[in-house]
Amino acid sequence: MPIIGIDLGTTNSLVTCYVNGECVIIPNALGEKLTPSVVSVLETGEIITGSAAKERLVTHPHLTAAVFKRHMGTVKNYDLEKYIFTPTELSAIVLKALKADAESYLGSEVTEAIISVPAYFNDHQRRATKEAGQLAGLKVERLINEPTAAAVAYGLNQAEEEQQLLIFDLGGGTFDVSVLDMFDHVMEIRAVAGDNFLGGEDFDEALIRYFLEKHQLKLGGQTSKVYAMLKKQAESCKMALTTQNRSEMTCTIHETTYTLEITAQDFEKLALELLAKLKKPLQKALKDADIAPEELDHVVLVGGSTKMPVIRLFTARLFGQLPLSHLNPDEVVGIGAGIYAAMKERNESLRETVLTDVCPYTLGIEIIGERFSPIIERNTVIPFSKVDTFCNVHEGQTVINVNIFQGESRKVANNLKLGEITIDFPPAKRAGESVIDVRFTYDINGILEVEVVSRITKEKKSLIIKNSNTSLTDEEISIRLKEIEKLKIHPREDHKNRFLLAKGERLYEEMLSDTRHQIALEIEKFEQVLDRQSPLEINKSALTFEQYLRSVEDWPER
Repeated sequence: MPIIGIDLGTTNSLVTCYVNGECVIIPNALGEKLTPSVVSVLETGEIITGSAAKERLVTHPHLTAAVFKRHMGTVKNYDLEKYIFTPTELSAIVLKALKADAESYLGSEVTEAIISVPAYFNDHQRRATKEAGQLAGLKVERLINEPTAAAVAYGLNQAEEEQQLLIFDLGGGTFDVSVLDMFDHVMEIRAVAGDNFLGGEDFDEALIRYFLEKHQLKLGGQTSKVYAMLKKQAESCKMALTTQNRSEMTCTIHETTYTLEITAQDFEKLALELLAKLKKPLQKALKDADIAPEELDHVVLVGGSTKMPVIRLFTARLFGQLPLSHLNPDEVVGIGAGIYAAMKERNESLRETVLTDVCPYTLGIEIIGERFSPIIERNTVIPFSKVDTFCNVHEGQTVINVNIFQGESRKVANNLKLGEITIDFPPAKRAGESVIDVRFTYDINGILEVEVVSRITKEKKSLIIKNSNTSLTDEEISIRLKEIEKLKIHPREDHKNRFLLAKGERLYEEMLSDTRHQIALEIEKFEQVLDRQSPLEINKSALTFEQYLRSVEDWPER
């Protein structure tokens, strides 16, 4: 059975597989390479994903969830009326759809996957991603950092001469930067940095705020439906500005239609604050790697948001060189994950590459005074294991609580608590008498195991770190897997028709007067054909309906 590669993105996801000597991007039911990471619940209780679900963000925002990758590993819930989902469960539904696409394309069952994650994902987020894979019925062979996957896709791991490069990965919701060393088929990550709440979504938000400010409207006063319409307009405007010098946003709010022309220069000004935020992780990664910008052989752009001219100009100015971007930034991570999956299968057409990774955050424990004592420093090459020694601080003390944290602050209150271990021993006669050894072991998937041993009692306790608020036990995963399998997932073969209906509903809400009336007639006509359940008639009607909707959507651009 083949191992597939999956890029589970904030905005879009894709699945790949190495077939006949090349990495193939597997199309979804609509024939598209990218599947929007969106989940929606229909009025019938059925669940849809991808483009059809994305169309419902405007028409049914209360039944649709998106951008949930930003909340992986947290306690956030999404209430979609008939169901309440966690970000992990929503991700599992997207992964399940990608798995079905792969099985349809390959003609065989798929049970294993390599899934990419942002290099700056913390322990909770990585574990949540693995759990999402399990809930989708996949054994996750390995989590591969997105920048590493991109470097594999570019074939930089095949370079004969030593090279130093920087991967600039700006996706829909996250920003990652990795500094890598390449030599003799070894890809060594020197340093990583990033921001898990900075991406293309934030550039959309900047356009929305600008639109509302220009029309003296307040963001907080808008309904979820109006906000969804503004979001779609902002996204379309941003994409248009990648190829032209001006675009416009139009939205009807409280029966008044507002329009605003936005130039490329306007957008550059709006982006200044976000560009300043991008600089900080770049500087941090270069400093940790002890590399000056001019020492880099290549800068590689990854992620759909790097298509924006403002980003390409920003990186060219900052590094003094034109970045590599000849591979589609939307697809490059998925391709790299697929190639790495083939490497794991020992594919004969690929030369094996040694990939080393690093721990993105400092890991340690709390000591007296609520201070943080690092054990594994950030950007330590993994897998890695280290032991530090600690002792009691009070006379008569019979227990030591080992509180485990992740972060860079010297105060534990500013870091992320991962878990705790408690170990007992006889009453200490004095401070420093009861000694414990604390071992931290960090594996290639970014999973931390902590072991505490008492030198007095020889008692040993270990913990594979789990976020008790979000992580699932094996038993819970088994239960949730069965529950997800029982969900009424809309038939894959009917995705195209559902997408057209959702698009029609969205255009109906966006248009006015005669156009709106005509859209309603066309929707009803198509629904009547679907009810007759004649495949030939449905296919013919779907083509006509699709062409009509395209003409409506393209009309303002004529």
